[in-house]
Amino acid sequence: MNPISAIYLRMPNWIGDVCMSLPSLDAVLATGLPVVVCARSWARNLLAGYELAGFVDMTGRWREDRAAVHAFKKKAGHAHPRGLLLPDSLSSAMVFSFAGIPSSGYKDDGRSLILRWPFPKPAEKLHAVESWYHLVRLSMERWGCAALAPQPAGQLGLRLTDEHRAQALDVIQEAGLAEGDFVLVAPTATGLHKGRVKVWPHFDLLVRRLQTQGHTVAMCPPPSEVEAAKENAPTATCLPPMNLGAFATLTQLAGLVICNDSGVSHLAAAAGARQITLFGVTHRERTGPWSSHAICLGDFDAWPSLEEVEEQIINLLQPQH
Repeated sequence: MNPISAIYLRMPNWIGDVCMSLPSLDAVLATGLPVVVCARSWARNLLAGYELAGFVDMTGRWREDRAAVHAFKKKAGHAHPRGLLLPDSLSSAMVFSFAGIPSSGYKDDGRSLILRWPFPKPAEKLHAVESWYHLVRLSMERWGCAALAPQPAGQLGLRLTDEHRAQALDVIQEAGLAEGDFVLVAPTATGLHKGRVKVWPHFDLLVRRLQTQGHTVAMCPPPSEVEAAKENAPTATCLPPMNLGAFATLTQLAGLVICNDSGVSHLAAAAGARQITLFGVTHRERTGPWSSHAICLGDFDAWPSLEEVEEQIINLLQPQH
């Protein structure tokens, strides 16, 4: 068998999912082989702190993506690459297969015939972090790489850069905020989950109560969510949008992050920020923040009350003696 010249890692398409796949990325990088990440363009900035052999932008249009991966492979001279597909889609498998990269992945979406190493999904219901890590571990074993630990690390461990920190500090200083002395809320969540809104309904009242108690409350929605954020929390200080790495750093700079089960929850978890994540339509066991610094309130079909959230915040923000 020819030696592996590089591993092409196809990461998921959503911000939260990319965060939850960071232990898988770390495991692949630990092989010492060149690692080329194939992901949506916004992930390039988020992963700027990782030593990658390359980054290929994915558009979601499989013919364009196949051409981009094939062109990168040819230019890099990777004669014997392997592919690792974290998404379950048929199109992601087609991209690597038609780009000449034999790949491993889960068997979903009728793609077993075009995967060189198809693996069945675990019978037990795993957290997303565990499920992707399990696939990586099986792939490394099949390829003869060094054995991985049975379980992923307990923290996502996002590697942020000095530039990310400088950008975030500039934003809070411009807004007159002090590091550790403001609450960051994220009162939006894109899309619906099985037809149901993913946003906790009491952000406006919570923000006003926190402000009455003397807390500074800020938010930093992406451009597409500014209007919704201002509607859901009109009295919060609205910071200008920033790239994902700087935003992840912003969660570290806040005294506390309060968010829905959304990309923000996973960015905060990846950065190791102190956070409260609110659930009402999703399962925390599958998509909850992978962090020892996170508190989860509510559950599937049961949003937490305003009083329950406020009590947790008071406990977390009271001065430490």
